[in-house]
Amino acid sequence: MSDPAIAVSDRPMASHQYRYVETHAWWLGTFGPHQHLTEHRLRQWVPARPEREWVLERELTGAQRWLSGSAEEARADGFDLRDIAPVGRFRAPYGDFDAGPDADLGVDLDSFCARPRPPRRGSWQSPTPEFLQNLPRDPDVLLDKLREDNPGSWFGPFAAAVTALRTALVPAELRAAFFRALSALPGVRIGDEAANVDGHSCVAIVHDAGRTRTELLLDPSDGQFAGERDTLRTDSRFGLPAGTVISTTAVRTAVVDAAGELPVT
Repeated sequence: MSDPAIAVSDRPMASHQYRYVETHAWWLGTFGPHQHLTEHRLRQWVPARPEREWVLERELTGAQRWLSGSAEEARADGFDLRDIAPVGRFRAPYGDFDAGPDADLGVDLDSFCARPRPPRRGSWQSPTPEFLQNLPRDPDVLLDKLREDNPGSWFGPFAAAVTALRTALVPAELRAAFFRALSALPGVRIGDEAANVDGHSCVAIVHDAGRTRTELLLDPSDGQFAGERDTLRTDSRFGLPAGTVISTTAVRTAVVDAAGELPVT
């Protein structure tokens, strides 16, 4: 197993503070045969004590980038071009923002999320601080667990690792173990330089296999998750050519004193 030269460190955080995680994303959306990227902005405040209230803000900016067809063609075909996603401000202990199947989209769901609940059970698909804490720090053991728990082709070991790192809650020691484990997977190379969607220079861990090329983007100063990019390796059955970027994000993190507080830029 190779030893990738990716520096890792954690920012100190007191028990009263919050980890601020801001995501700028362009994610794939479809209106029938018409496909586009739509712009999302998410801001999350994660308390050092996870039983305290977490806060999540989700915003759809209304910006769209058309990959096939156009807004005019989609509108002429009878589609309403407003993208649909849960937006507003959400609050919940342990980060359990699920408002239930009866909640309306596009509203503030504080009343739904405020009900008492136990900590949610973590998984590779939905990692929690407790789930991450219990993962092995030995890279070989971690790699075995990634493979054993995630044997599928769609959600395999690399996708599971990216999902965990995407939380921006993975401590430095575990991030280092992830990077060494990923370096042993087929089709993975480490050390590429790339920029995230906001133009920040990153170290890239690239999984170049299957239908999609995935770049895991890391902050070179501390090895923290800084974004990702998915690019088609082959033409899609929906008409998108190989080389099309179908998802791209930029993530920044900071430590703040209160939920809702923005870091000094």
